Amino acid sequence: LGVVAAFGAFVLGVVTKVPRHDRDWYPHLSRLPHVDLADGIFSIAPYGDWTYTEDAPKDTVWTAVPPHRISDVRRVWFVMEPHPGLPLMAHTFVMFEFGEGDLVGLTIEARKETREKYSALAGAFNKYELMYYWASPRDLMTRRAVMMDRELYMYPLALSQAEAEAYLTALLNKTISIERRPRFYNTLTSNCTNELAKAAGLAWDPAFVFTGGADKALYRLKRIVGEGGFEAVHERARIDPRVRQIADLPEADFNAALVAAASD
Repeated sequence: LGVVAAFGAFVLGVVTKVPRHDRDWYPHLSRLPHVDLADGIFSIAPYGDWTYTEDAPKDTVWTAVPPHRISDVRRVWFVMEPHPGLPLMAHTFVMFEFGEGDLVGLTIEARKETREKYSALAGAFNKYELMYYWASPRDLMTRRAVMMDRELYMYPLALSQAEAEAYLTALLNKTISIERRPRFYNTLTSNCTNELAKAAGLAWDPAFVFTGGADKALYRLKRIVGEGGFEAVHERARIDPRVRQIADLPEADFNAALVAAASD
């Protein structure tokens, strides 16, 4: 009876917990982005542009994305960060390219409170809120490649112009929705990868839960393309060594060098 009562109390706590924006958040997740979207033009603020050393954040800068036309998007990039020692898992995020040196990044995060650590198990039980964190590629890439010493793989997505515009619009609208009404992150149904997949209208795939296979699934779906089979495409997509080389460049120069390296 004690076990049943404890389990019942746990379930009740999960289902009655209310998502909130006003917690003591981890610093780089502390500012919720606001999107203005009208007549095919969007802007975003605050927009993260942090930089990182091997030990810690270096410049904790918040800026803004000035007005952009959605119709000016040229290409969408998919980035994958495999989890060290756990091939089934990875973090994924996207970047929208508008012109040389003009990239806008988005990562979907379990919004952790100060001193919290991520747990996939806890993430299935309303432990974390969901956050759409818009930030510069320099922020997203140097955090992972420089400070966390992670591998990164960067792929151009095979999308038509209409698909790229619809995808960007869907993710902007989801950001607006979360600002208005907080949501919980969920390891199984609302993680970084399946939130991106749902916005793209993709059918469910096991790789959107076991996210370490996300790039291979997108290759199978012909959203990532290239010659020589998936392993060759995957090998060519590795970008973290280049990120470390260009980490200290100004934002526009960093973006241009990143795209040039990924396009080779």
